[in-house]
Amino acid sequence: MDRRTFIASAGTAALIAGLRPALAQAPATGGADARLNALFDRIFNDTLDTSPQFCTALGYDKGDRAAAKSKLDDNSDAGMRDDLAHTRKWLAEVEAFPTAGLSEAGALNREIVGYSLRNQTVAPERFGIDSVIRPYRIFQQGGAYFQLPDFLNDAHVIADKADCDAYLARLDALGGVLDTDTTVQKERSSRGITAPDFAIDLTIGQLEKLRGAPAADSTLVQSLARRAKEKGIAGDFAGPAEKIVSDKVYPALDRQIALMKQLRATTAPGSGVWRLRDGEAIYAAALAQATTTNFSPEEVHKMGLEQVAEISAELDAILKGQGLTKGAIGERLTALNKDPRQLYPDSAEGRAALIASLNEGVKAMHAKLPRYFSHVPAAPLEIRAVPVEIQDGASNGYYKRATLDGSRPAIYFINLKDVGDWPKYTLPALTFHEGVPGHHLQISLAQESKDIPTLRKIGFFGAYSEGWALYAEQLADELGSYADPLERAGYLQSFLFRAARLVVDTGIHTQRWERDKATAYMVGTTGFAQPRSQREVERYCTQPGQACSYKVGHMAWVRARANAEKALGGRFDIRRFHDVLKSGAMPLTVMERLVEARTKALLA
Repeated sequence: MDRRTFIASAGTAALIAGLRPALAQAPATGGADARLNALFDRIFNDTLDTSPQFCTALGYDKGDRAAAKSKLDDNSDAGMRDDLAHTRKWLAEVEAFPTAGLSEAGALNREIVGYSLRNQTVAPERFGIDSVIRPYRIFQQGGAYFQLPDFLNDAHVIADKADCDAYLARLDALGGVLDTDTTVQKERSSRGITAPDFAIDLTIGQLEKLRGAPAADSTLVQSLARRAKEKGIAGDFAGPAEKIVSDKVYPALDRQIALMKQLRATTAPGSGVWRLRDGEAIYAAALAQATTTNFSPEEVHKMGLEQVAEISAELDAILKGQGLTKGAIGERLTALNKDPRQLYPDSAEGRAALIASLNEGVKAMHAKLPRYFSHVPAAPLEIRAVPVEIQDGASNGYYKRATLDGSRPAIYFINLKDVGDWPKYTLPALTFHEGVPGHHLQISLAQESKDIPTLRKIGFFGAYSEGWALYAEQLADELGSYADPLERAGYLQSFLFRAARLVVDTGIHTQRWERDKATAYMVGTTGFAQPRSQREVERYCTQPGQACSYKVGHMAWVRARANAEKALGGRFDIRRFHDVLKSGAMPLTVMERLVEARTKALLA
């Protein structure tokens, strides 16, 4: 994963651009800490200077960097090599920075930034790809066609005519970026790095859906026209946008579709990265990066099987208590999923009611948070359906953080392609995972923290964040937030789902499970609907290791808390324990060590 992708991967936020320099929120320190923060400042600013999209995502495309708002990133192989050179340079400086004289917080910051930079060199240096967790350039959840329409709609702010002109400039550049993706994918495919055939089918379907609308009706045109009108900005922007889409974007999409159809016939059979040259090494690196541990695939697979058995036993007792006694756990959950009383109508009204219920859940949980947290962040949370154009290949749910200055709310997206994927009893756990006390609370606390530099506020470690979000579902149980036994069964089903991921991900990539076998295991184990389970499995096939971050991370959070409770006894304070979130995301091993050090300090 390249430097800017790593930093921005959680959906980075904006500071109040123009009112303060980069990293102005870094903690005020002297001596060695101040010099280290100055180094972080240079790394951060270098990333802004080399990534116009990152600049926009952070809200820095103003003032001296206003020109960035009219540009898109260099997505060529040359751009990847240049990014690697920058990463190596900064890694060398961080590693050469002496630890003598640093505070404990400064030493921690140095360690975590160095860890991140080292990881970012692995994919381009060893394998000639952008990311070991996302090894394919174009697939059902990756590529400019998938990411940039959403970026232009959500991240590119329209406030005045200059913003509209900048949008048109970026739209004009989009065709070239699409063609670069096509060129890069063609080169990667010459080395055998092509997504599986079913992933290409999904990709072609989404490309054709994006291409299929008349240019005037394209979301790329309508986003600009609608927002300019809402802001009362005079001028014809739809006309020029339509011409760009018709003359440049659509022909580039046609070329990309043609390539993907050609690759569909030639891609190697199979579902996992074992299909690739160096596939075993790619998966080992992906698993290490996704979990921030050194567990082997065999250990993770065994862990998953043990967790599946343990959680299934607990679910069995609840389901029997609800009169669901026949069949395996997955079969009983499947039957429950089809109960009309558990389903929202498959209509616009049904989808609106579902989202309304999620908002009610967030509001109710907010009232309980002070019992477990010393500070509750104020960042608002918006809940939206995944855009229809990408819902076929998109994840079932994901979170996009708020801006640091509060100018844009945090958003959690839920894929409502099929409302049957979301029985009512499963939704509270989802809200606690994506919203509060999950991703939204964890990320917002870090963003508001005065104790860490901005470079670390916007960092991302999947195992830390996803592990926390699962742990948050557990906290909701402790807070009595599951209204009845079935909602608690939904929470345990969520845990079972993540445990099954350990089995499935390692099965796909090291034991050569095919998509159908992995999907059947997921449905039979968790009871989730077949379409939802298949979308999940298709994601695991194309993003190796990532699915393992959740349960491995959860076990680390539970272990860290249990150790602190055991050591402190009656002196244990759950709110003080949760204050570790203010130190920002970090590798799991570092998090556990930090909790242990804080525990020892309280005992001293």
